[in-house]
Amino acid sequence: MRIVRFTAPVEIGVGSDPLFGVLNDKDSILVLRGDPIYSGIIPQDKSLKLSDVKLLAPVLPRSKVVCIGKNYADHAAEMDSVVPSEPIIFIKPNTSVIGPNEVIIWPKMSERVDHEAELAVVIGRICKEVPAAKYKDVIFGYTLANDVTARDLQKKDGQWSRAKGFDTFCPLGPWIETEFEPKDQKISATLNGQVKQSAILSAMIFKIPQIIEFVSNVMTLLPGDVILTGTPAGIGAMPAGATISVAIDGLGTLTNKVSARVQ
Repeated sequence: MRIVRFTAPVEIGVGSDPLFGVLNDKDSILVLRGDPIYSGIIPQDKSLKLSDVKLLAPVLPRSKVVCIGKNYADHAAEMDSVVPSEPIIFIKPNTSVIGPNEVIIWPKMSERVDHEAELAVVIGRICKEVPAAKYKDVIFGYTLANDVTARDLQKKDGQWSRAKGFDTFCPLGPWIETEFEPKDQKISATLNGQVKQSAILSAMIFKIPQIIEFVSNVMTLLPGDVILTGTPAGIGAMPAGATISVAIDGLGTLTNKVSARVQ
């Protein structure tokens, strides 16, 4: 089941506030009552065409976006780092989240802004100290993410909060897939039509059960929290005006543009 969050023109008659729906096929959305993470799947007697709405980030984390660093061996190598013995975690603020086709704003503090294609996990209920064997119990679904990074600031600061925390630095979408199971699906990033990152999800060092267990032993996870699971090798700069697409087989494609550098 693919869950979308969207706005529609006022003339369609569903109001101007963001709504949730189920994407039934390539061009039909069944409108839902409330946020399905909190309310469950409660359909309204209304369907809309996908072409008539604007898709938003499918989840707006109420609390946090937790990220896993250096979770592919080839990426650790390109960062001149050893493979970590346990997950490396950091947090992006929820104010960094944007949706599909929204613009990544290049901040004036940075001279290099990079793409990082990632699989994102959406948490479905409040949880703490989740055993790896029960990880599925707390997952609502999966979506795509781009862990946008001001690479020069990351190197300058020695820690990652500023480099990864700017507004617009966490594109998510285009939907949440509730029945997706990460295995050997291909993950990629394409910049202006050229493939820059390509790997399979099973190449992750720490798999989803381990990640859920580790993170939930550090902090309580809340409904709507998002976990980014790391990026493969091939990270690189996104020029001003570039188009960047993150894709995962069976999950979809997330596309955003990059603005000119803010002066």
